[in-house]
Amino acid sequence: MDTIQHSERLLGESPAFLEILDRVSQVAPLNKPVLIVGERGTGKELIAARLHFLSTRWDQEYLKMNCAAITESLLETELFGHEAGAFTGASKLHRGRFERADKGSLFLDELATTSALVQEKLLRIIEYGEYERVGGSKTMTTDVRLIAATNEDLPSLAAAGKFREDLLDRLAFDVITLPPLRARKEDILLLAEHFAVNMATDLGLEFFPGFSEKAKEVLVNHPWPGNIRELKNVVERSVYRAVDPGEPIDVITLDPFESAYRPDPKTASNQSRENQESGQGETAGTRPADSSMDVDFPMDFKQVVQDFEIELIKKALAQSQYNQKKTADTLGVTYHQLRGYLKKYDLLDSE
Repeated sequence: MDTIQHSERLLGESPAFLEILDRVSQVAPLNKPVLIVGERGTGKELIAARLHFLSTRWDQEYLKMNCAAITESLLETELFGHEAGAFTGASKLHRGRFERADKGSLFLDELATTSALVQEKLLRIIEYGEYERVGGSKTMTTDVRLIAATNEDLPSLAAAGKFREDLLDRLAFDVITLPPLRARKEDILLLAEHFAVNMATDLGLEFFPGFSEKAKEVLVNHPWPGNIRELKNVVERSVYRAVDPGEPIDVITLDPFESAYRPDPKTASNQSRENQESGQGETAGTRPADSSMDVDFPMDFKQVVQDFEIELIKKALAQSQYNQKKTADTLGVTYHQLRGYLKKYDLLDSE
């Protein structure tokens, strides 16, 4: 594994993960196409890199292409190249990925998004190793090991006429389906520690103090719909937000959008509709007073607002057992913003 020159390592010790590594080692030496299937964030790109670097082509070109990242016309030229003058702006010859990866490997991610035309050309390359540049008539040849990935169910797309069945047959010499992180519970804390240590290093911390038992429980029991990518973000966020770098991480913020001030989608939608119907935007003095508010007029506006803020902060402190970091998260403010409020209202001794 250490021989793979890649920015991220494949880590895991769960049976599901180790079985995948065995499959990769078995198929890597063969000059056959491989299809990698898995949810977003499961590490399809890392598995593709491992397939290349464990193959006999390890010392040749390894190129990558996200098929969903660019338009159909640009994807065609990026894959197969184009001749000078093939279209407006094509001032010189462009060598495509298949030409540049000759004798090496090419990884195509998000394969399900490709058009029928691109799929037809891919089929011809897999079968015969032949293609033409866009705008050219000369038949080119290439020897490329194709590795493709998708988070879609390609057999269902093929049955619905949205993906070529003959291409699927050629690609599926072997299919490696990656398990989601929720099926690799044994690996969650291992990966979390790895990401945390790297983040602590990036922050210039002397060491990573670990996770509290409460934090470990949160990490292990979360379903991780975003898989390893989501876990990495959550762990890194938790490390940098830690109040005391010397104490174990106790607060795991799973949803960075969680806030007491988060916009209500229903309210925002209704307000937008009201503005459209009235023909005006939201300006001061144009919105009717909320009839559901129980207030008495006249009032000392500043004092009422101050009393309300103090009451909210006191309730949040009590609910968070006077842990200021937890209180800040509960109120949807930063730790330093909360400290500012506590000083403003003389609440620093409220514990």
